[in-house]
Amino acid sequence: MNHLLEVNNLEVNFKTYGGEVKAVRDVSFHVNKGEIMAIVGESGSGKSVTVQSIMGLIPMPPGKINNGEALLHGQDLLKLSKKQMQKLKGSKMSMVFQDPMTSLNPTMKVGKQIEESITTHQKLGKAEVKKRAMEMIRLVGIPNPEERYNQYPHEFSGGMRQRIMIAIALACRPELLIADEPTTALDVTIQAQVLDLMKDLKEKMNTSIILITHDLGVVAETAERVAVMYAGVIVESGTVEEIFSNPRHPYTWGLLESIPDVNSETKERLVPIEGSPPDLFSPPKGCPFAPRCKYAMDVCVEAMPPGFESEEGHQAKCWLNDPRTPNVEELIAAGREEH
Repeated sequence: MNHLLEVNNLEVNFKTYGGEVKAVRDVSFHVNKGEIMAIVGESGSGKSVTVQSIMGLIPMPPGKINNGEALLHGQDLLKLSKKQMQKLKGSKMSMVFQDPMTSLNPTMKVGKQIEESITTHQKLGKAEVKKRAMEMIRLVGIPNPEERYNQYPHEFSGGMRQRIMIAIALACRPELLIADEPTTALDVTIQAQVLDLMKDLKEKMNTSIILITHDLGVVAETAERVAVMYAGVIVESGTVEEIFSNPRHPYTWGLLESIPDVNSETKERLVPIEGSPPDLFSPPKGCPFAPRCKYAMDVCVEAMPPGFESEEGHQAKCWLNDPRTPNVEELIAAGREEH
């Protein structure tokens, strides 16, 4: 299958007064045409830095892309100039941020903000631009687009503002949409509506979506494939079905355990993952999750595990998956059951 986006061996560091933070370490993944791919992990795991690097949004300095490539249709985004990236943003790829109120201009009518996105990248007449803006407001499910077109961001609810942000991002019909925690600031009902909207737009426009989230419940509802990040590393990746039914990394087990089961008839406590993430000023040479993992072996501390493939496209960077590990399947089954 041809990949729309292919990220290989991405490494991103940040220089600070305290030293150099190794924020993203040897990250590789791909996104297919017309699919929703989720990157999930706790705060500080490197999710947002990864996609901001692809979009050319990392401030340099203090940030520095040490290694890697991000190929969109075979073109390496990391090697483009600011001017070249500006041409691609909006036309080929767009981003929706977590807080729409800080992304929208409070002094400008929302219709004009959508139009601005269109006129930056496409040569259309004034009437055609307004027509497209109206279409986008209607497409993202906002009623009375003629009236809403002339309103300011403060006249919209949080969920409506996020829809306007999606309208701006999709106004030039980009092939790739990156949504960075797009529902975090919204209540549960509005969150579900925004996620349904993104799935609907994927179907209507065949847009590929990278969804950044810390919520596996959102992943289960929305995505087709998922990459689990921890301490700047993708520790497990595969289809959503595989990750939920056959997780093979102890960190993924812990994340799944933190999802409340609304169908359970008994009251069960949510089990936290004990311990803290490693210091990324000096990351461990072995598995970053080893200090928090009850199944850790000597080799886990000494060497970073490679990606062991259990099914086609399902990889986990965990030494428990090594065929040389005694009783490997029993250990993994026991770990899953315990969690």
